[in-house]
Amino acid sequence: MNTEPGILGSYWLETAPPPTPCPPPSADFSVDVAVVGGGIAGLSTAWELVRQGREVAVLEADRVAAGVTGHTTAKLSALHTLVYDHLRRTRGAEGARLYARSQSEAIRHAHDIVDELGVDCEWEEAASCTWAENPRRVGVLRAETEAAREAGLPAEFVTETELPFPVAGAVRVDGQAQFHPRKYLLALTDDLRRRGGTVHEGTRVVGLTEGEPCVLVTDTGVEVRAREVVIATHYPVFDRALLFTRLSPRRELVVTAPVDEDRAPRDMYITPEQSTRSLRTAPYRDGKRLLIVTGEHFTPGGADVEERFARLSAWAEDRFGALTFTHRWATQDNDSTDSVPLVGPFHAGGRHTYVATGFGGWGLSGGIMAGRLLSDLINGRTPDWAGLYDPRRLASVIREGASFLTNQAHVARHFVGDRLSAATGPAPDDIPAGDGAVVRVGARQCAVHRDADGRLQAVSARCTHLGCIVSFNRAEQAWECPCHGSRFAPDGRVLQGPAVRPLEQRDL
Repeated sequence: MNTEPGILGSYWLETAPPPTPCPPPSADFSVDVAVVGGGIAGLSTAWELVRQGREVAVLEADRVAAGVTGHTTAKLSALHTLVYDHLRRTRGAEGARLYARSQSEAIRHAHDIVDELGVDCEWEEAASCTWAENPRRVGVLRAETEAAREAGLPAEFVTETELPFPVAGAVRVDGQAQFHPRKYLLALTDDLRRRGGTVHEGTRVVGLTEGEPCVLVTDTGVEVRAREVVIATHYPVFDRALLFTRLSPRRELVVTAPVDEDRAPRDMYITPEQSTRSLRTAPYRDGKRLLIVTGEHFTPGGADVEERFARLSAWAEDRFGALTFTHRWATQDNDSTDSVPLVGPFHAGGRHTYVATGFGGWGLSGGIMAGRLLSDLINGRTPDWAGLYDPRRLASVIREGASFLTNQAHVARHFVGDRLSAATGPAPDDIPAGDGAVVRVGARQCAVHRDADGRLQAVSARCTHLGCIVSFNRAEQAWECPCHGSRFAPDGRVLQGPAVRPLEQRDL
């Protein structure tokens, strides 16, 4: 991501040790299990399977632990804002209990892995808190406390926190954790390779044929044959089950600044108020901790991101005093329409394909949970919570009807409306340096970007996933699809799926 002078991108990417090179495959090969995606869900799944004696290959389009996982706020918590009262109403008391148990066991499992491998990943135990400043939300917080406690979490309602501003109330759960996610996953990757697994970076998978075996095709034409395939690309790059109708992408912004130890909160906090505000601190240097503030969620391609960065920074300074910001970045999450991740068999007819997606901003505990769940399913075991997360769940599809229709209305609005708005867009000569716009050139809609030196570059404005019209994010210098969240560099290269093919080049 392009940043202002002196302001860096992801702190986790900057401070992790140099990874071991993992080159792309040079020839066709076969494995027991191929895992597509090298984030926490994919690497956790691969590590569990390798440890159980399976021959596994991880295929990552970019670098491992450098995508969504490398841009998280790195909380390991089973308290996911206000999920338990919702689950109690929609999935019953047993569904809420299974959710709490599976997420809590994932945190404990991660702690055991850190101990077993001796990973130096700044692991710290901390409480997780959902707070509100508006007194009218106290009833919601009390209901969440009761639901979380019924689900098995040690939840309590409190009115005092260590935050440097008053709150109306908060749900608090002790015994959660925070860590450095990239250090953790690079250690997991090294151990996976020591145990005989293989990892290939810079390997974008563009084709999948299901069968016995399944066949994956990379962008260089290499074929990978596998008995089982796991799609763990955050947003599925293949969608045999039409999961894109049940997922909605959102981006959130992150800013960081050092604060003195005596001013630094030690627990983890989130509020649904003010377009979400989430904060925690991490070990830093010179007697300070790094304050990490997240918020301002928005649909990809649909916001003035610079303005939102400014708003988030101003909020942090309003609450913590003058700050010197060191890093800023954006992350992307996918919300399922029923608030529960989709982890399990890829589709009703799939016998050898699996998926992990829809973590709704809680992908660290969710990704570790997914690794354990998928490895069990592939090895013929069925955990108690498999049905809760099963992507094929039908009763949930009926219950999520309103969210489903809202999601599809949003997609339809962009699919039609963005085509019409391009007809009245600016001319290429009117695009300022460092910006981009969709313009009509003849009968075609072109995504046109002007770089800092004034040179114009044009690519097709149609996302290669399902054809929605992209929009330019000036702050991150990227074309973004507002329908399903695909992201592209100014020259059309894929930055983030579900798209797997670049935007076509255009002549002006």
